[in-house]
Amino acid sequence: MDIKYKFKNPKLLELAMTHISFANDNRIESNQRLEFLGDSVLSYIIASQIYKLHPNCDEGELTKIRSYLVCEKSLAELARELELGKGVRFGRSEAMSSGAKKDSILADTFEAVLGAIFLDSGIEMAEKWTLDIFGDRIENINFSAEPNYKSELQIYFQKRDKGSEVVKYRLKEKNGPDHDPEFFVEAVYKDKVIGRGNGKNRKIAEQNAARQAFEGLKQK
Repeated sequence: MDIKYKFKNPKLLELAMTHISFANDNRIESNQRLEFLGDSVLSYIIASQIYKLHPNCDEGELTKIRSYLVCEKSLAELARELELGKGVRFGRSEAMSSGAKKDSILADTFEAVLGAIFLDSGIEMAEKWTLDIFGDRIENINFSAEPNYKSELQIYFQKRDKGSEVVKYRLKEKNGPDHDPEFFVEAVYKDKVIGRGNGKNRKIAEQNAARQAFEGLKQK
């Protein structure tokens, strides 16, 4: 197990790794309260990050993205990468039923660990740890949770014009410091600007430009 964080208070990690079955067998506290706390901390961190990374998404779209990122399957996948299952303390019955492999238990343990990190070091460290663990999943969720507007746009013109000419994307500006850049891109078809978009990297900016172009075409 490598959670990529060193606790100042190891008792918090021990608690985070204590499944309810072990707690009941030994009459001690389980990780359920930490899980409750970690769930709220995670929701705040992810909501804050996708709000910044996806400026053109409305409330409904942001909710879908957050739900996708913090769903049981997603958190269980992250827990497996950290090998959290190896560190969970199970009671006899749960250990015999392969509790360490269950998505629900792994996801709950991930949230409990985050709650423990929050208590150990505060929200800034909890946020840093979460974003490090999620990696580029938050940034790239735009393409799996929403339509791929670049592909949709290309398909539209190929059907309409029966030709092979493609939509091109032209970088107009890149502003801000290297650690927090902002890209501005134009979608161009047959030398005409049909959409504009911005984002924290060029891929997101291109998707947003394609989205504006595609939605403009639908309105016409």
